[in-house]
Amino acid sequence: MTEFWHVPEIKYVGNHDLKSGFGFHYYNPDEVIGGKKMRDWLRFAVAYWHTFDQRLVDPFGDGTAQRPYDKYTDPMDNALAKVDAAFEFYQKLGVDFLCFHDRDLAPEGNTLRETNKNLDKIVDKIVAYQKTTGMKVLWNTANMFTNPRFVEGAGTAPYADIFAYSAAQLKHSLEIGKRVGSENYVFWGGREGYESLWNTDLKREQDHAAKLFHMAKDYANEIGFDAQMLLEPKPKEPTTHQYDFDAATTIAFMKEYGLDKDFKLNLEGNHANLAGHTYQHEIRVARTAGLLGSLDANQGDKLIGWDIDEYPSNLYETTAAMYEVVQNGSIGPRGGLNFDSKPRRSSFAPEDLFYGHIVGMDSFAAGLRVALRMKEDHYLDDIVEKRYSSFDSGLGADIESGKATMQSLEDYSLDKPQSHWIDATHSDHLEQIKDTINHYIVDTLGK
Repeated sequence: MTEFWHVPEIKYVGNHDLKSGFGFHYYNPDEVIGGKKMRDWLRFAVAYWHTFDQRLVDPFGDGTAQRPYDKYTDPMDNALAKVDAAFEFYQKLGVDFLCFHDRDLAPEGNTLRETNKNLDKIVDKIVAYQKTTGMKVLWNTANMFTNPRFVEGAGTAPYADIFAYSAAQLKHSLEIGKRVGSENYVFWGGREGYESLWNTDLKREQDHAAKLFHMAKDYANEIGFDAQMLLEPKPKEPTTHQYDFDAATTIAFMKEYGLDKDFKLNLEGNHANLAGHTYQHEIRVARTAGLLGSLDANQGDKLIGWDIDEYPSNLYETTAAMYEVVQNGSIGPRGGLNFDSKPRRSSFAPEDLFYGHIVGMDSFAAGLRVALRMKEDHYLDDIVEKRYSSFDSGLGADIESGKATMQSLEDYSLDKPQSHWIDATHSDHLEQIKDTINHYIVDTLGK
């Protein structure tokens, strides 16, 4: 068989050498930490679209990517070779999962029937590889945003024909999910939003989107596809405003349309930033609602205002994200960390795909190590418990239990001097907390 990637298998080498290379410094997949293997805490997945399809274009320049399967110029030959290259990549990187859109895998035909035929041929090859390698699919999804037919959305399109096409494409994508054993199925509404409210029936579009989600879940049940359904929030881009703006907005949508019993959230760091949130915030909102499903691993750039899907390398941010995961007990019932990330345009060599995944995997592994140590020390748990301790007895307990009334709280408050209210508050020492977290990061990773 042709060797596509001229790099060695990536192994755990420890953090004795400061220089990066083809080895993990913090990710040791079979090391038991916090009661589970690291690979089971993190469940890393490679995104087919960014890793194998992305040409490293930007708004001002053509693609620069050099890929070992570029010599195959026929679209189907290229798609088949890409599967060989992908599975060699998974094996050398040492990951257990992949993720894909339907249109990542195969070129479209003149009709949906021809497109499905092309796709099935590629999926046949993926399934054959799965049988020999044990590789699993974290999630699959349908690309209903790239083709010009989706210029005004898919499930929210103002045209019944486009809604019908979207449902038909989605039906086949769900069937593929069952074939490859996807643990989750993701819906990202890339163009499910609006450019202007002057010509938009917002309520009708959201009704239609919810209807498509319900149809998808009903069909998955009908064919025995037992995947966790996930919605992925993003506030904007490519549309001016997308309906699944952030975790809180999406949860409200799910509850309004009765989707919250069957659907959870797939969250992404860069999308959180575009919504004006931290990644930790979005994960916290989802987990406290019991709706954390899975995570996409990337980061944005505070100096760039669009979704750049950079490989994660910020250890403070990965520690914050993994602290939420540790508090949750897992990423989600079937969740994982999918690298929805791509190299920078100037990192165009084939081996840069390995370097990108190495820094991302090491960054989240490092974050896991630090988060587990803080959890084991009860450092942040003790701070939070003490901060809210006034609600554990007396007046606070009466408030939380519902025993307190407006009248009883007024009676309690009316005659107390101003000094009482000053004494009732305490400094949070937030700067000390942040400094201590820095110490945890440096000390934990230095060992």
